[in-house]
Amino acid sequence: MADDHDTLEELMLSVARGDSPALKIIYQRQAGKMMGVAISILRDREAAADALHDAFIKIAERARQFDAERGAAAAWMTGIVRNAALDRARARGRETLSDDPNLGDALLEPRALERITENEDGQRLRDCLEQLDEQPRGAILLAFVHGLSHPQIGTRLKAPLGTVKSMIRRSLLRLRECLA
Repeated sequence: MADDHDTLEELMLSVARGDSPALKIIYQRQAGKMMGVAISILRDREAAADALHDAFIKIAERARQFDAERGAAAAWMTGIVRNAALDRARARGRETLSDDPNLGDALLEPRALERITENEDGQRLRDCLEQLDEQPRGAILLAFVHGLSHPQIGTRLKAPLGTVKSMIRRSLLRLRECLA
């Protein structure tokens, strides 16, 4: 049986043997730090709490995989929390949802091109982007400057997913020809 004086590494060995009180001790010691890691990634306390929950389930399930010779238990657990938080971030997408329908419309304005034109190659790219029609140029900027997914772009542009995909593909081919 684990006790409060055991090291994290000893507690992990106890968890690997099925000792649930050891997992509770680990949680009491590490949850605050691990929550901080999740919050720093997700910037949302509720989502971070969910990531922490997911991480502790994985820690319990994977405790047998922990090897103290390869690293500290705290680092191993922090990696699991980090990955759980990143999984949550990917699942909810890159944009923060808002009820404001006008939020993000500035992304389609030509001023967004200024972000990528700081050198000669960037200026060439800007010239080529300006040759595209407004909607395909906006789709390219939303995808490659702002990191939105195709479904998010479709929602933003009020266009079907297939249309967005083909618009981006055709635009990329035109950009390649222009830059060659």
